[in-house]
Amino acid sequence: MDYKELLARARTKIPEQLSDGERFKVPEPDVLYEGKTTVLRNFGNIVDTIRRDKEHFLKYLLKELGTPGTLDGTRVIFQTKIPSAKISERVSNYVETYVICSECRRPDTHIVKDDRTTTIVCDACGAKRPVIARKARAELPKVSVGNVIEISIDAIGQKGDGIGRIEGFTVFVPGAQKGTKLNVKIKTISGKLAFGEIAK
Repeated sequence: MDYKELLARARTKIPEQLSDGERFKVPEPDVLYEGKTTVLRNFGNIVDTIRRDKEHFLKYLLKELGTPGTLDGTRVIFQTKIPSAKISERVSNYVETYVICSECRRPDTHIVKDDRTTTIVCDACGAKRPVIARKARAELPKVSVGNVIEISIDAIGQKGDGIGRIEGFTVFVPGAQKGTKLNVKIKTISGKLAFGEIAK
């Protein structure tokens, strides 16, 4: 076969969604703040566009954003305030890691799991690549709302709260005794002051 015949043959094998000329575009996160929570209102729409398992996508976002959250229908509710730009960045990272083909840059891929290896297989060009596990983000602080961290109580405040220090934060813990080391769940943060409770 000459070049033109090979090209024509290749075009017949391209899925229709790739040959219609439409540009793949992931919806911008639609973020709403309700009290101390952040609501990603179009989570379902994003999942439909990237064609990935919603639980896998949600687990990735929660880990990368360092916050607990729950799925509420087609929305996700994060238990702390998160800048919309930060959510957009994590969505883009997910798409680049788990959706886009590294060879042809098409989004028409699927995930194959073999033992401990996760592979991205492209339906357009046939390329395969392993997903390299990302290391935990070094800049992500332990002192985040909802996190449980181990703190040494080295002082007692005027109101009787235990006081510990970690990562530049002063953490107040009601009921904590001086000289103890406790697991503390962070409840609120104000500047460099954090307020927690003894984890059960």
